[in-house]
Parts: sequence; structure tokens; C-alpha cells
Amino acid sequence: MDKNIILHGPPGTGKTYHTVLYAVAIIENKPLDVVIQELKTDGFDGIKARYEEYKEEGQIALTTFHPSYGYEEFIEGIKPRLLSEEQSTPSNGEVGYEIVPGVFKRFCDKAGQPVIEASNDYGIRQNPTIWKVSLGGSKDNPVKRDGFANNRIRIGWDMYGEHVDEETDYKTNGGEMIIKRFINEMRRGDIVLTLHDEETIDAIGVVTGEYAWLSQMEEYKRSRPVRWLVKDIRENIYELNGNKVMTLGSVYRLNRITLADVQGMLQRHHAGQAEKAIHRNDRNYVFIIDEINRGNISKLFGELITLIEPSKRLGMQEARELTLPYSQEPFGVPANVYLLGTMNTADRSISRLDTALRRRFAFSEVMPDPNCLGAVEINGEQLNLSAMLAAMNERIEVLYDREHTIGHAYLIPVLKERSLEKLGHVFEHAIIPLLQEYFYDDDSKVRLVLGDNRKPAAEQFVVEEKVNAGALFGDLEEEDLGEFVRYRINRSAFARLSAYVQIYSR
Repeated sequence: MDKNIILHGPPGTGKTYHTVLYAVAIIENKPLDVVIQELKTDGFDGIKARYEEYKEEGQIALTTFHPSYGYEEFIEGIKPRLLSEEQSTPSNGEVGYEIVPGVFKRFCDKAGQPVIEASNDYGIRQNPTIWKVSLGGSKDNPVKRDGFANNRIRIGWDMYGEHVDEETDYKTNGGEMIIKRFINEMRRGDIVLTLHDEETIDAIGVVTGEYAWLSQMEEYKRSRPVRWLVKDIRENIYELNGNKVMTLGSVYRLNRITLADVQGMLQRHHAGQAEKAIHRNDRNYVFIIDEINRGNISKLFGELITLIEPSKRLGMQEARELTLPYSQEPFGVPANVYLLGTMNTADRSISRLDTALRRRFAFSEVMPDPNCLGAVEINGEQLNLSAMLAAMNERIEVLYDREHTIGHAYLIPVLKERSLEKLGHVFEHAIIPLLQEYFYDDDSKVRLVLGDNRKPAAEQFVVEEKVNAGALFGDLEEEDLGEFVRYRINRSAFARLSAYVQIYSR
């Protein structure tokens, strides 16, 4: 399967429906034909259920492009937030700014992350938070020695007692955010990196239990049990941390440090079996972009358009990474990420697509399939939906082009609810408005598509009426306005089955 695919075709041809089939085939490493055969044999529900499971697990993500969608939403941007003194007190109402990854960068980051064995012996949970923890400050000290020896981490602020709540007054001594992180936000299975100095860590561990109060200790009584994967090391994480030094704040998230970074550290320090608990991610991921032709590709991808080429993916021989403008982090697209786009050719043809995008995608046409409709019985009479749709589309191709034909999906509701009311609703509220959009300000062509030019007046959906200019304007001896024609929707025709039959009958 190609790494980058765009499904294109007129509206209502099932492009979004087909993304489900493509995504499941990609993730399960199956030929598309195998999934299509399953569709014919067992139906759509089972495939859709697996699609939803993969989506829930984060292997499938979906976004929709539109003219105002930008690089900031897609790759990364700068957004305001209420400031807090990260390591001590809550927000005081001041506003700051933070760099926030966009939907595609988050997806690529996840796809590039190592996989954690579900039943690993070290208790590492799926998608662990990575925490920086200071044990008694920096360098070597008694609190750190105790933690390494007794498999635990400890922090202070003992003056507040074992339990804190909304009534606790932090104004004098601070520490509110640190305590809340340690007690309420840190979870079993998270990873902790212990501070040695502002650039270096000296241990990596896994949180194995809940918060405890060590009343027997003289100080630093707040504790959590950990399992040390490596300790007494010296690992400089300055560059991994975005060229930022670590502060003395006891507990906070290291948002720039990834699980892949931790895996690399464990390998460098020969962490033994701990390395096997985290391994390379070989699963496929599918990022679906609906309405891909409606976005400004140059604005959305920017300089990263090159990175989606299969040969430039991470892990490939010609792999490339670029430095992102805001975060200054290196970024590349993992080889296990597939891009699946949809585009409505009624909005814009392939020939008018961004050239850089067109070169990097394979295109698969999804055209109307009248044969999937067949014939239905309504009020005891036969209506050949296939023939009706084929006749309308053949006329549209002659009057306009094949990219503006009508998709079979518009008539699927009639297969499910075989009634004249449903058929009339589809024509009045979907098909005719679509034709009026195609043939803007030229309802005569709408009539031709619907075969109204050769029907009795009572069975015409769009009726043509000549206007008596003399009666309307009076004496027009000095003006020759020609012949006026106006068009109106004949709603009574929607209740006549013969009006639909005559669309295709010769």
C-alpha cells in the first residue's frame, strides 16, 4: 500500500466510507482486496468495529482541512495560558505563552514512540508520564541514598501534615502544585528521572505504588515506592530537554522527554531486562485528512512537505528531520505513518491541486457506482435506481463533466426505507439543490438532467414557465426585453413515482 493516498471523486461516492476499508487494511497489513471481500461476505459492521478499536487505541486519527486551518493547528503553534509558578504556587491570573504540538505532530510522536509490553515485569504503564524528581535537592545526599537503597522517592513540605485539602493554606511556604502532582497526578507505572544537577540525571525508576506518609522519618515524609531501572548514572539530558536546564522544583513533568529518549538512556546504561519491556513500534498508523483539497497546503505543511515522502521517512536510507520553528525540536515522519486523504472533485479538480502535494500522493478514483443500488419496489411498482442514477450522470457528463456527477450514496437511504416519501425527500433536499449548485443560474440544464424536458408538466420536478412581459410591465414599445422564462420547483411531482421512472425510460 502506498504511504500517501488521496481518494478523489464526486460527492456521495463513499470516499469517507472507503477510508475505513483502507485504514483497516493498512493497520492489519492486508491487501485491500481481502478487506473488500470481507465486506462482501460479512458486511461492514465488523470492519467498522475494528476501525473504531484502532481509533480508540490511537492508531487512527482524523482531521478535516478548511481554508482557515493552519500550521499552528496541524504541526505546532504558540498558545496563551494562565501562568503558574511551575514548581510552587497556582496561577495568579497572569497570561503566558506555551508551544503546543498540533494534531499531526502529536500523531507522529505517538507512532514513533516505543511500545511497552502490556505484561512487563517492571510495572511500566501504557503512555506513562515522565517526571523529574529532586530527592533532597541535587548531587548526592542522604535523602537520595535512602531512596536508592529502599526503592522509594521522597519529598518534603511536612509542615502541612499527611493530608492536604482545599482548606490548606500554602501562602507562607508554597509547594501547592508540587504536592498535588506528587499525590494526585503521579500514577503507578509512570517514569521518574532524578535530578543530579541542572543538566544531568542520576537514576531512572518506575512508580510502583500509591502515595504514603512515612511518619518514622524526621523529614521528607511524603513518599512513593519505585523500582529503579538504573541508578548512580550520569546522563546529560540538556539537549533532549529542548536545551533547557532543570530547576530545583521537586516534581514536574518533563514534557520534552519522550519514551524513546528513555529507551535510549536504558540501552546506553545497559539496563538489562528493562530494555526488553520497551521495544520498537512496528504497528502501522493511519492519519486521515478529510477534504484535503480545501486546505492551503503550503501554509499547513510549510517546509515539512518533503518529510512525508516515503524515502524521507524516519528509518529510511534517505531519512530527514527538520527543526521546527517554534519549539526548535527536530521532527520527522515515522515510516509506519500512512496518510490517507479524501477530496471532492466537485470542489476542485486534481489538476488544480498544489503541485508539491500532487507529486507526493498516489491517487485512487472513487466514482459513482449505480450498480450497487439495483431496483426497489415502491407502492407495488418497480423503480430502477441504478438506471435512474446512470441516466442522470450520463447527462451531467455531457452538460458539465464527470467530476460533477452524483454519487450513489445519495440514494442509499431509499434502499433502506423504500418509500415515496423518502425518495421525494432525497430529491427535494439533496439531489436538486446539488444540481442547482452545479448549474448555477441555469435551471434549464437541471431540467435536462432530470428529463423534465420530455415529461408531462405534472411530473416535472423543475417547471419552466413563460412570463408575459406585457402584462408584467405594461406597454414596452420602446423596450425589447425579449422572452422571459422563470423556473419553479413542482413539489407535487415528488409524490409521483412515474416522475422518477421517466428520468431513465426512453
